[in-house]
Amino acid sequence: MARENLTYRLAERPKTSIIPGQTFKVEKTPAPTADDLKDGQILVEVLYLSLDPAMRGWLNDARSYVPPVAIGERMRGATVGTVLASRNPKAKEGDFVTTFSGWTEVAVLDEKQFDVVDLPKNAKLTDTLGVLGMTGLTAYFGLSKVGQPKAGETVVVSGAAGATGSVVGQICKLKGCRVVGIAGSDDKCAWLTQELGFDAALNYKSPTFYKDLTAATPDYIDIYWDNVGGEILELALNRAAFRSRFVMCGSISGYNNPGKESKGIRNLYHVIAQRIRMEGFIVFDHMAEYASAKKELGQWLSEGKLKSKETIAKGGLGVAETAIQDLFAGKNTGKLIVEVKPFDEVRGAKL
Repeated sequence: MARENLTYRLAERPKTSIIPGQTFKVEKTPAPTADDLKDGQILVEVLYLSLDPAMRGWLNDARSYVPPVAIGERMRGATVGTVLASRNPKAKEGDFVTTFSGWTEVAVLDEKQFDVVDLPKNAKLTDTLGVLGMTGLTAYFGLSKVGQPKAGETVVVSGAAGATGSVVGQICKLKGCRVVGIAGSDDKCAWLTQELGFDAALNYKSPTFYKDLTAATPDYIDIYWDNVGGEILELALNRAAFRSRFVMCGSISGYNNPGKESKGIRNLYHVIAQRIRMEGFIVFDHMAEYASAKKELGQWLSEGKLKSKETIAKGGLGVAETAIQDLFAGKNTGKLIVEVKPFDEVRGAKL
């Protein structure tokens, strides 16, 4: 009997939050097999699927850095999986590969659509979707190209307990900065200071948040890493130092209400008065430098200078459309990943 393959396709564009059973259509078809491969292709079984805030933006029919997911198209997403069969000399059966195969269980991929995994010492396979994947690369290039941290500077990171923010803060500590994280619970704040070494962590839900932010930044903010936008961005602008750098990475507070945030940023005059450099960036702009960045991130991870944490949603691909809502509810700490297929963890031993 042929194996069944589960795939999620976009059924309609959400106006606000993704609605399980409505935003996506579940498609069940016979899974591709080795007989379907052409020269240069591989057959991959997905083990883990990355869930990222950017996915919500890909569903909007609007001008962006990539075309929107089309109605009827397979939902995009970064994955790591194992090779079931290969007609490509780059990969053999049993190899682990990172791909952009999307929300499906089994996929046929061309050579340009995968990379063979070579785990650094002490790394986990899931790290290829986190600190060694787009998450880590986003942090790395946002800092090296825009933030440019220097020893002694004060860095404030919003969404600091998330996948990207947690790596940003750790890299800044490696650069000798004083790092203040902003998160949505006391438990997350404790993780930032006690486990990751942040100098301070603030709960934005606290009634004294702005007072706490002021106290934590007596010399103002040299680098602000923005993952959330909205009111927290306004408060950070109030605390901006002269010639500070604002790294504009995300704006998750408005993703479920595109174009309908309750108000605009009202204090952009600080950009003029304090000569702030406020710059957005996209990690895909730096693909030519991925290899060298991954090597340095892998070295830090091997040496214990970077720590990773995942929130793993178990139950197979079918939980993805509900698990992605956890991103916007702030339920995850670190990287949010769907376990598509149960897997016995293997740790790497080489760079």
